[in-house]
Amino acid sequence: MSSDQYTKVEPLVKSLPSAPGGVGLDLEADSLYRHSERICLVQVCYGDQVELIDPLDGESLEPLVEWLKGAKIWMHGADYDMSLMLREWQMVPPVLYDTQIAAQLLGHEKFGYASLVEQYFDVELSKSSQKADWGKRPLSPTMLEYACNDVRYLLPLAEAVETKLRDLGRYDWFLESCQAAQDRVVARESVEKESWRIGGSGKLKPSGLRFLKSLWEWRDQEAAAWNRPSFMVATNKQLIFWSMDLVEGKRLELPPKLRRDRRERLEQAIKVSKEIPEEEWPLRPKGERRRYDETFEARLKEELEKRNQVGEGLGIDPSIIASRAVMEQVVAGRAEPRDILLKWQCDLLRF
Repeated sequence: MSSDQYTKVEPLVKSLPSAPGGVGLDLEADSLYRHSERICLVQVCYGDQVELIDPLDGESLEPLVEWLKGAKIWMHGADYDMSLMLREWQMVPPVLYDTQIAAQLLGHEKFGYASLVEQYFDVELSKSSQKADWGKRPLSPTMLEYACNDVRYLLPLAEAVETKLRDLGRYDWFLESCQAAQDRVVARESVEKESWRIGGSGKLKPSGLRFLKSLWEWRDQEAAAWNRPSFMVATNKQLIFWSMDLVEGKRLELPPKLRRDRRERLEQAIKVSKEIPEEEWPLRPKGERRRYDETFEARLKEELEKRNQVGEGLGIDPSIIASRAVMEQVVAGRAEPRDILLKWQCDLLRF
């Protein structure tokens, strides 16, 4: 497919149907190759048509974004895509159904898109372009075929899982779950994040957190200047280990290939962090201390067994009904079931 074979936005929007089956949508981004990820390809399917839109050619996507606000959209594993849409388009389609959620509610143990396509249509899809650089141009024929296949079977799959959900009386569960997934993404993206609090930071005391924050900021600035993902400068694991070593006064074991200028800026960042007065060190998040006794453990075990029996009877993973962490909150009385569970989950568990 050459550049002039990409679909233009306005003609596409005029041809998109308002049929009950809806439209399939997928996005490809370049998060593995750029510091600030961006939507690099939009795949749309309707009927037997598969169209590709190139957001990098300078054409405005506003007509498509506006159209999506009133359409019925099907996606698969839409959590990441919804985050992308919120950041770039400042919206998520209000009616967005996720075939991955449907597959989980149907009890599929393998619910990835390729696995479902193979299960339902006996078609084996190539995964060769999963980690490709979608920001480069031109895209290879292999990448274009991969992108098309990512939506080619989406609507037939949607029809199949929707029929099964209705037959099993779980369609309302599906609708509620899709809305809840969208609400979680919107809430998550609206919260001001302390991005430097990476995985593993919880084990650090304030003396280590001051180093971690400075190291993270150094890494982010280096990655932005280089226009590469942060992990290509230093991994999260490295930042945690470096923070621990600095607290203990150890000499850092830096990668031998670390550029001299980058090393100098790192040393300056460390020097500055050492001079931060203790009253300005970042604090550890205050977590609620859990004191569970034998009575609590017995009640939790009883509720988990009840949950497991319900899941087994329905043929679905019990954690889809309620995770262990959620059950702990309910049993401990730290949350009302209807505040942290969906209606269908509460009904199944008789809360």
